[in-house]
Amino acid sequence: MSRAKRKIDHIQHALKTGQLRENGFDDIMFLHQSLPDTAVHHIDLNSKIGELVLSSPIFINAMTGGGGDETVKINEALASAAAECGIPLAVGSQMSAIRDESERPSYEIVRKVNQKGILFANLGSEATADQAKAAIEMIEANAIQIHLNVVQELVMPEGDRNFKGALERISDIVEAAEVPVIVKEVGFGMNREAAKSLQEIGVAAIDVGGFGGTNFAKIENERRNRLLSYFNDWGIPTAVSIAELSQSVKDVSILGSGGIQNAMDAAKAIALGASGAGMAGFFLKILIEEGYDALISEIKSLVDDLKMIMTALGANDIRQLQSAPLILSGQTHHILNERNIHTKSFSNRMIQK
Repeated sequence: MSRAKRKIDHIQHALKTGQLRENGFDDIMFLHQSLPDTAVHHIDLNSKIGELVLSSPIFINAMTGGGGDETVKINEALASAAAECGIPLAVGSQMSAIRDESERPSYEIVRKVNQKGILFANLGSEATADQAKAAIEMIEANAIQIHLNVVQELVMPEGDRNFKGALERISDIVEAAEVPVIVKEVGFGMNREAAKSLQEIGVAAIDVGGFGGTNFAKIENERRNRLLSYFNDWGIPTAVSIAELSQSVKDVSILGSGGIQNAMDAAKAIALGASGAGMAGFFLKILIEEGYDALISEIKSLVDDLKMIMTALGANDIRQLQSAPLILSGQTHHILNERNIHTKSFSNRMIQK
């Protein structure tokens, strides 16, 4: 099967498999603040990934590209929405365009329609430093995501089976790239041991890509004759992964993604320690099933709702939201305690004005 055909299959299977509430955010509760002492018009949503300043912590995460005209249209719409709403956008893996120049238009379109916005390039951990520089140049990217997708590759019928040397290749990319490097999981979450290794080589940010969103094991199993169904439930829930990393690694921005479906999920991700909240499958479903105008309306509503939530908490900016008190329960509480993450540190903190 061609890479382009596989990209289209991924889109169709992503819409079919959908997203379940398995991200862990239902185990997180904000502690109510009766005297928030702020107002909606005082809320500042500016955030940072390393030294990169974002006007909004909500961003459109990596989805697609390299699938011919259909992915050109999808990425054109996503880039236009990102420009209109003033939020960052990540493209899907650009390896197809590096190997076949005929696929470049499905990626180049994002800069053509979003000339001043913040764009993230994207490659897998098999990429070389030269390939990363080519991907950055292709869309004049402000940062590059290097995605980790071991389980997806193992389930993929034609996927990779050798993952040796990934950390060394990422280190080479960090050294060579002139933009921040973001390392991103693709739906299976990340633990502190991997995060610390990435911190040591100088990555600017880690996107946890936790379990609970688009399930690439299920998607690839849709394409197999003999199912590897034991991977369908494999992964660290998004809320768990964000909390673990926020308590374990410093000097690295944490991004939350994996099943974020609304402003409350985004607010909880940030309160757990993320600097940004990425959404992919949720936005794709709206675009495909309801159209461009519905996508714009949803993004604007998400931003407005996030401001409302921050107002209720008395958090004037992202830094203050990251210190809002939280109560953790259920499986999220259990896993974190088993990992020696002291959850009371979340519940007994207070916002510093």
